[in-house]
Amino acid sequence: MADMEQGPAVPAEASPLLESLNATDAGNASAARFVATPEGTALAYGSLVLMALLPIFFGALRSVSSSKSKNSSDMPETITSRDAARFPIIASCTLFGLYLFFKIFSQEYINLLLSMYFFVLGILALSHTMSPFMNRVLPANLPNKQYQLLFTQGSGESKEEIVNYEFDTKDLICLGISSVVGVWYVIKKHWVANNLFGLAFALNGVELLHLNNVSTGCILLGGLFVYDVFWVFGTNVMVTVAKSFEAPIKLVFPQDLLERGLSASNFAMLGLGDIVIPGIFIALLLRFDVSLKKNTRTYFYTSFLAYIFGLGLTIFVMHTFKHAQPALLYLVPACVGFPVVVALVKGELTEMFRYEESSEMSPKEEKTETDKEK
Repeated sequence: MADMEQGPAVPAEASPLLESLNATDAGNASAARFVATPEGTALAYGSLVLMALLPIFFGALRSVSSSKSKNSSDMPETITSRDAARFPIIASCTLFGLYLFFKIFSQEYINLLLSMYFFVLGILALSHTMSPFMNRVLPANLPNKQYQLLFTQGSGESKEEIVNYEFDTKDLICLGISSVVGVWYVIKKHWVANNLFGLAFALNGVELLHLNNVSTGCILLGGLFVYDVFWVFGTNVMVTVAKSFEAPIKLVFPQDLLERGLSASNFAMLGLGDIVIPGIFIALLLRFDVSLKKNTRTYFYTSFLAYIFGLGLTIFVMHTFKHAQPALLYLVPACVGFPVVVALVKGELTEMFRYEESSEMSPKEEKTETDKEK
């Protein structure tokens, strides 16, 4: 949800959730004088596009099976049409609230609290992301003990599960590795550590945030389309928040990597909102493809290519007009329009909009239904 911006040491617009922008470290005087080479710029933007595609692709694949999980930590959160309609309002309030906080309170202390908050969230997100990969890498003969963290409310027949988290030894190894990355990020704020957390947040968002139908996706993307354009072009609130907010809510890649190596500091940036929001819609279309039982992934690949086109168009327009651009201004029409056109051509538009994602009931809901039957 946000914009992309070009130019050294130019403050970039940001959303409270996630923004996309291209800026530099304003606190670094040498970076302010740095002019990116065409090679450095191409490498930076190419890397950002690639990093954006990875969590969308793999998050969408993982979203197909996530709803079947019995582990509360792996079960998706379903976004309804009411949630989608309220989301831009909540996001706007959050953005303006952050703006007021940074105006009233010390930026240093607020960012310290945010660092601790994202330190914990980042460790959990990265651990969850690594878990399937670790299951394939670690030796099969490694002792793998099972653990369960169970938190309930009440007793007897009225007992309700609040948290039911199952994990094993391999999950603990993932947690240990993620903790090392977390400490690295808190101490150094290094861009590589930032990207590891950012990729984990994005992949988890695409995997675990499910739209219940295409209409809900259109409501969400349409509302955030207006939100993005308004806050980027209509006010300076995003600029103020972007200059003050320090958190791994964006992917970054240095444009001066070829000249300065890993110590580079002139960053091109892409906000996670411009990955997650279109990503959950693309993941929904993949699940729709699966429901058709035709062994094709037409709508998934169409929307995936549309995302690449929209992101590329954003970068092109930004460089052509030398002005910040709200990325969702281009991503939303592309990601929604292309699959709709394909559905019209294939005669499946009605079927697409009638598709309703069924989700398994939680233990609490199952108990309620059982009580009703009795």
